[in-house]
Amino acid sequence: MPVISTSAIRRTALGAAGAAVAGIGYASLIERNAFVLREATMPVLQPGSSSLRVLHISDLHMMPGQKLKQQWLRELDRLEPDLVVNTGDNLSHQKSVPAVVQALGGLLSRPGLFVFGSNDYFAPVPKNPAKYFKKDHRRVYGAPLPWKDLRAAFTERGWLDLTHVRRDVEVAGIRIASAGVDDPHLQRDRYDTVAGAPNPLAVLSIGLTHSPEPRVLDRFAEDGYDLVMAGHTHGGQLCLPGYGALVTNCGIDRSRVKGSSKWGAHTQLHVSAGLGTSPWAPYRFCCRPEATLLTLVAAPPKRPSADSGQGVSPSEAIAR
Repeated sequence: MPVISTSAIRRTALGAAGAAVAGIGYASLIERNAFVLREATMPVLQPGSSSLRVLHISDLHMMPGQKLKQQWLRELDRLEPDLVVNTGDNLSHQKSVPAVVQALGGLLSRPGLFVFGSNDYFAPVPKNPAKYFKKDHRRVYGAPLPWKDLRAAFTERGWLDLTHVRRDVEVAGIRIASAGVDDPHLQRDRYDTVAGAPNPLAVLSIGLTHSPEPRVLDRFAEDGYDLVMAGHTHGGQLCLPGYGALVTNCGIDRSRVKGSSKWGAHTQLHVSAGLGTSPWAPYRFCCRPEATLLTLVAAPPKRPSADSGQGVSPSEAIAR
């Protein structure tokens, strides 16, 4: 049996340590500031509808001194979206409201919908990273954040707060039925306040939630919403090539941790990987911070299957 020398073991250990340090440096200094715009097309509108461009932003976790993030956000107004959707966790500091408002800039002059997340209400606190692997770990809340000031700034510019309300709005000639809940991550969701099918006269129905918890997604799907939008997951924040996210920090499975997927028979889900990180966990790996420009287009007409019996009486279907 070959004998491994002490010097070889030392070199291997030093190499592993060096790789770990390099990875942490890349994740904390480079990738977390490598903002990217994702683009996706989602067929959720009624047949014959014109397209709608929706900018989905989430999880800014803004600190006053984050100038790179603020500048990048300001540039998004050049996309000229028809609608902006913000799914929460804008703040990470008591003095972040002016930075968020200034960074959003011209986007606040466009039609917008929003709900808040836990880090709009409470400042982040240091946590043991191992807790993210336990779904039922005890939550620790930081100091209260000035979410009321942020809400006032958003609503004064015309954005609509969907927290436990239903709103019908018209955007680019398209009638949208919308509803939202408060953050399920904090157990603040009260879906019964918005329960029921969306307005059937609307061309599109959108549900908003910060954390994409299955209990909330199920209710939106049961009520027949076309699209549900959420954030919170940070796309996993730390991902491995070929494996993806290590955790989702909520009840959905890893395959849905970011991007588009189907929830139930009819509803489409879009989860944003977000633009920020907690100041106590300032790193991303294989998961760049992002905003998403969604082009919503008409869904193809539904065709009855050959053996479904759709459009005929029960007796005719049996006879076939």
